[in-house]
Amino acid sequence: MTDNSPIISAENLVKIYKTKDIEVLALQGLDLTIRRGEVMAIIGNSGSGKSTLLNMIGGLDKPSAGKLFVDGKDLFSLRDKELVDYKTTTVGFVWQNNARNLIPYLTAVENVMMPMQFNTVSPIKNKRARAHELLALTEMNPRAHHRLSQLSGGEQQRVAIAIALANHPAVLLADEPTGSVDTRTTEMIMEMFRRVNKELGTTVVIVTHDMEISKKVERVVAIRDGKTSSEFIMTGYADRLSRIEGFAGDEEQVELAVLDRAGRVQIPREYLDKMDLEGNRLRIYMDDDNRVVLCVP
Repeated sequence: MTDNSPIISAENLVKIYKTKDIEVLALQGLDLTIRRGEVMAIIGNSGSGKSTLLNMIGGLDKPSAGKLFVDGKDLFSLRDKELVDYKTTTVGFVWQNNARNLIPYLTAVENVMMPMQFNTVSPIKNKRARAHELLALTEMNPRAHHRLSQLSGGEQQRVAIAIALANHPAVLLADEPTGSVDTRTTEMIMEMFRRVNKELGTTVVIVTHDMEISKKVERVVAIRDGKTSSEFIMTGYADRLSRIEGFAGDEEQVELAVLDRAGRVQIPREYLDKMDLEGNRLRIYMDDDNRVVLCVP
């Protein structure tokens, strides 16, 4: 489903949170490009900046500096009304906490219809038919008239995915979507994301700290200290999807360091620990095969 055109482009993105006594630099010149039609994951430890990035892509938080474009829209220049329209129609959110996804006193189909009430950009005429279409996509039509308390955690997440897709968003953003469910339900949710991507062409961006989830997508971007530090590419991904259902297999993830626009690269902490460095200096040179080599001096 991917093509080479970027649907999300972040350049030298900075986010500073200020309180009375302190400033926190959450993003420190982050660069990121996500292609249209990708299913990809963003990973990082707590405090790395991954949730900050997701909130900015979703229009929930404003960058302090840099550039951020999503589906051709410059998020730095959007006025308040344009930002509301953007959050309604360009992006959809799936949260880890289902209390943020669903209104408990509404049925599943009523929950999916709810975001359509606020769509003034491209109004949906038959909202109920659209809701049932999405519940069918997420295999929840048999439970369409059940309320939150009558649904399991996995069923609630499937309804949440349908809600996020209500207004035909170009990008689906998922914040730790499998953090509160078991392994079997996790697999089912990931299958839903793949189906949404395949059948609707929606770009899916998943933020997670779970490396097992990150192995179930084609590309993973690792964030550390507010910057993209490396990428993991899953070899054999396309072949795997064409030959089996699910994500079983022994394909390998290849880790690639990310070179920023200033020519800087972050070395993974586990590598640094093994190098037994004294101080903060490394020898760098190019060998006879034009490979850049870093080593302890």
